[in-house]
Amino acid sequence: MSKQRRPLIAGNWKMNGLSQPAATELGELVRLSNEHAGPNCDILICPPATLLREMATIAKGSAVSLGGQDCHAKESGAHTGDISAEMLKDAGGDYCIVGHSERRADHGESSAVVKAKAEAALRAGLVAIVCVGETLAERDADKTLDLISSQVRNSLPEGATATTTVIAYEPVWAIGTGKTPTPDDVAVVHAHIRKELGSLINDSDKMRLLYGGSVKGSNAAELMAVANVDGALVGGASLKAADFWPIVETCI
Repeated sequence: MSKQRRPLIAGNWKMNGLSQPAATELGELVRLSNEHAGPNCDILICPPATLLREMATIAKGSAVSLGGQDCHAKESGAHTGDISAEMLKDAGGDYCIVGHSERRADHGESSAVVKAKAEAALRAGLVAIVCVGETLAERDADKTLDLISSQVRNSLPEGATATTTVIAYEPVWAIGTGKTPTPDDVAVVHAHIRKELGSLINDSDKMRLLYGGSVKGSNAAELMAVANVDGALVGGASLKAADFWPIVETCI
């Protein structure tokens, strides 16, 4: 796969993973990446925060980076149960996902909240992966592009650049359902995001745009070949190295 921007293949483990099996799977992913002397893409795993420090030890010196799945907007304070971006950085993280549809829906996170979290990630020296995406009802009502515009404009952190921020388009109706939009559908949305970014940041042509939503080995190559798709945000297929590696291989 030849891309203008270096692809990023990111795995979001969500609320899955206990110490020993997680260590085994990450160890296998590290082994595969070492065998290929570093694939032509960046590889990222975002495990539960409880595993991050342990996973950082396993991944140290390899081509596999680690990140968090969410962070609080504040650096510290009386926020029981929350984790700051600085804590993720201290535990070995390099990235942080913010604004995933499951956070927006399950926790009522607005784009303003997502923006604050993205800015916290940048403050801590993490790369923010800002998620956007529409529901099936919004797509059926022909509101996709308007919604994406609003989410991009209102979730993008102040001072965002192509090196500090990534955008991930995840149609909500495709997450964990086995359904995916057609490559043409993805191309339309990613082109729209690229156009929106052009009015917001100076290096918009260099910012990586990921596609997420039921990405797996069988459809990854087709999706990664779409214009303005610079990698993938992978859910269920990232839990096993044997399932995740074929997606990484689309970049080799």
